[in-house]
Amino acid sequence: MLAANSRMVVSGLCPLLSVQPTRGLVDEKIRIIVTNLNPSQEVTLHCLHHSEDKDFWEAFGHYVSDEQGTVTVAKDASVGGTYTGVESMALMWSLRPVPGSRTGLRLRKQDVLSPMIFHISVYDGHIAQDFNQLTPLVTIIIERWYMAPGVQRVDVREKGVRGTLFIPPGPGPFPAVLDMWGGGGGLVEYRAALLASHGFVAFALEYLSAEEAKDINVSYFEVACQIMQEHPMVLRDRVALLGLSFGASVVLSVAAYSSVIKPRCCICISGSHVTPVRNTMSEVYERLHRMLHKVRIEENEVIWRDLILPIPTDPPEKVDVGQIRCPLLLVVGDDDQNLATLESAEDMERITEKAGNRHLLKILIYPGAGHLIEPPYTPHNRASNFMVAGKEKVIMLWGGQTKLHAYAQEDSWEKILDFLHQHLCYAAPQARL
Repeated sequence: MLAANSRMVVSGLCPLLSVQPTRGLVDEKIRIIVTNLNPSQEVTLHCLHHSEDKDFWEAFGHYVSDEQGTVTVAKDASVGGTYTGVESMALMWSLRPVPGSRTGLRLRKQDVLSPMIFHISVYDGHIAQDFNQLTPLVTIIIERWYMAPGVQRVDVREKGVRGTLFIPPGPGPFPAVLDMWGGGGGLVEYRAALLASHGFVAFALEYLSAEEAKDINVSYFEVACQIMQEHPMVLRDRVALLGLSFGASVVLSVAAYSSVIKPRCCICISGSHVTPVRNTMSEVYERLHRMLHKVRIEENEVIWRDLILPIPTDPPEKVDVGQIRCPLLLVVGDDDQNLATLESAEDMERITEKAGNRHLLKILIYPGAGHLIEPPYTPHNRASNFMVAGKEKVIMLWGGQTKLHAYAQEDSWEKILDFLHQHLCYAAPQARL
């Protein structure tokens, strides 16, 4: 490192780093340019994040400056690091825990009222380790937000329903989305906050963590939807349901069987129609418990993919998606190791075809994508810690190949927003400024 510093002093150059925007939404692309380098100089671009769980995450790429002494991340290829090739956002999606970190980590935002802080730095030479012992040539700190300025966050504890409502800025009223996560339980707010940042009232619903969760049934989700619809900032007849993993099973069950909720459209990410929610969650738990003998463990990682295979042929064992009368979008990763989402999508296609509703179904299948298809540029986790039934901690295998999974997250999010705009909004969405 002393030699590298000396070289910079002799050249008389002071590198300049530009990162734009320095404050923006997490799904906005950043533009990174390094200038004032020596021609053909080897440098490392490094991104560091200190999570709310007090863990450090990093990503880095190795670059060689052009004859003008410039590195432009959007057009220049990384020749090594946590990613290679021309990848404008890989300093975000290839983030990983620094060496020596705890095992099974997953990067998730808990407090959406604060930003995620990232340090973007330039180091001389192609560096692959011990960044904390080196002095960067230049560093810029940027903020990435799930909540746009003006978005309101409202706690909801009403009629036995728990969740958080996010309301976009502006006069309203707005179309709305009921947002449900999966079997991990708890109240997960960041996707709903981001949806509100794009002009939708979004209700992040908690439904699996309370003691009374075992008694929850479709009526809980009906009441939640009614609470959302009754809000003065909501267009009550322009409501969508969105779910990931088990949340997708809830979406399908509610859309098929509820006489109260009539969504304009539904979105299911990495979900299945097997194990429908009809009466209580206790019945769902019992059904899943009977399938546990199909769980596999490989290299200390738990694989649930076979749990619902083969897809049942007995109609009561799955949601009759042929009864769904609104547009339905399925987002599927073909390397999903947690749930047989591809086989489920194929079966749902057959059911809707038989019911005469195939025209309502749109399926997005992403090669090399795993189970946790999240908003763009979220770091890929092939496996991470997971609490089974809130008691036993295991390492769950989600699947996915990092680069392909990152593409799936970026592409599917754009198509999800387009789908919501198409079916909920009066006019086409305005382009982002």
